[in-house]
Amino acid sequence: MVTAAPSRRKLVVGNWKMNGSVAANAALLDALKAASLGSAEVSVCVPAPYLRDVATSLANSAIAWGAQDCSAHASGAYTGEVSAAMLAELGCRHVIVGHSERRAMHGEGDRLVADKAAAALANGLVPIVCVGETLAEREANATENVVARQLGAVIDVLAARIDAVVVAYEPVWAIGTGKTATPSEAQAVHAFLRALLGKRGAASAAIRILYGGSVKADNATELFAAPDIDGGLIGGASLKAADFIAICRAAN
Repeated sequence: MVTAAPSRRKLVVGNWKMNGSVAANAALLDALKAASLGSAEVSVCVPAPYLRDVATSLANSAIAWGAQDCSAHASGAYTGEVSAAMLAELGCRHVIVGHSERRAMHGEGDRLVADKAAAALANGLVPIVCVGETLAEREANATENVVARQLGAVIDVLAARIDAVVVAYEPVWAIGTGKTATPSEAQAVHAFLRALLGKRGAASAAIRILYGGSVKADNATELFAAPDIDGGLIGGASLKAADFIAICRAAN
C-alpha cells in the first residue's frame, strides 16, 4: 500500500472527553513522557479544568496539549464558555471543534463549527475540525453528502485559512461502539475529503486528515498505513497509557 506523503507528518491526538482526575492524569502523563512514542506528533486534548496542570506537566516534553472545544466568541456574557484566547494563554496547540457529541448533544450546527474554527485560528490554535456521518446516513449512501456539507461550511468561512486546519473523519456509528470502519472504507472517505479540499482551492496534499472511531492498538497500524489517513483522533484508548503508546508507535 502506498504510504502518506512525507510532508504530512503523522499526528495522534488523545481526546480524553469528560474523563480524568488529578491523580489519574498525572500517572497517565508520566507514563507517556517516559515512553518512546516514535516520530509522530502527539497531543492530548483534555477537560478544561485540567489544562493548567497538563500544561505544567508537559511543558518540557515533546507532547502537545489542547482543548476539546472553544467558544466562537472572543469574550462577553457567555457563562460556561471558554474562549480561544484563554486556551492560547495556557499554551494549547490544538482545539477540537465540531465533534459529533457536540453536534448531537449540544445542537451545534455547521456554521457554528466553522465560526469556532475561525476563532481558534485567530488566536494561533490549530483547530481539529470533525466531520462524520451517522449509521442511518451511511446506510442511506449519504456519507459523501454529509461530510461535504460539514467540511464545506468550514471552507466557506475560512477560505484560504483552511490550509491551517486538521480535519478528523469520525463516523458517528464507530465512536465508542467497538465498530470501526475498515481501512478501505476509511481511506475512501479520506480520499473524498482530500479531493474536496483540492477542488475548493486548499493545499490538500499538505492538510492532515485523521481517522477517529474505535481506533485501538490492534487496528491502528493498518488504518494508519492508508495513503490519506494521517493519524488518529483517539477516544477511550487514549486514557490507557499502554494502548495510547502503542497507537502512537503505530503511526511511525
